[in-house]
Amino acid sequence: MPGLLKRDFFTKRQKKRLISAIQQAERDTTGEIRIYIEHRCPYADPLQRAREIFQAHEMYRTAHRNAVLIYVATQDRKYALFGDEGIHQQVGDQFWQQAAEAMLHHFKRSDLVKGLEASIQEIGMVLKKYFPSRGSNPNELSDEILEGQ
Repeated sequence: MPGLLKRDFFTKRQKKRLISAIQQAERDTTGEIRIYIEHRCPYADPLQRAREIFQAHEMYRTAHRNAVLIYVATQDRKYALFGDEGIHQQVGDQFWQQAAEAMLHHFKRSDLVKGLEASIQEIGMVLKKYFPSRGSNPNELSDEILEGQ
């Protein structure tokens, strides 16, 4: 995108859309969703990078171990979804593949934002099913988009 710094993957408007999608998805669940985006994935397997980022940002520190990281390396065209043990035990590998397909459908049309929104919505639905909020629902992780190089 012309005029954007190297690290800026989204316009301010796009960031607002994505943060709003995360907030909507988290509204009725104790689950947490974060996006991490960078140009290049340093590993052949993007899931390895997603796991590394998840650990580095201590996303495992949620009360119910139900945080989910959506990882995208734009230049390498790699992506992965990584869910903590609480949510993974509920949904298994098949769900993560299905949610990734929701993203890929839009990515193939060069619409990164819609792809991320579709995945966020899908993840939010299962988080609400398995981890509904009951009473107090603190936001344990920032909704801000994390950006690498």
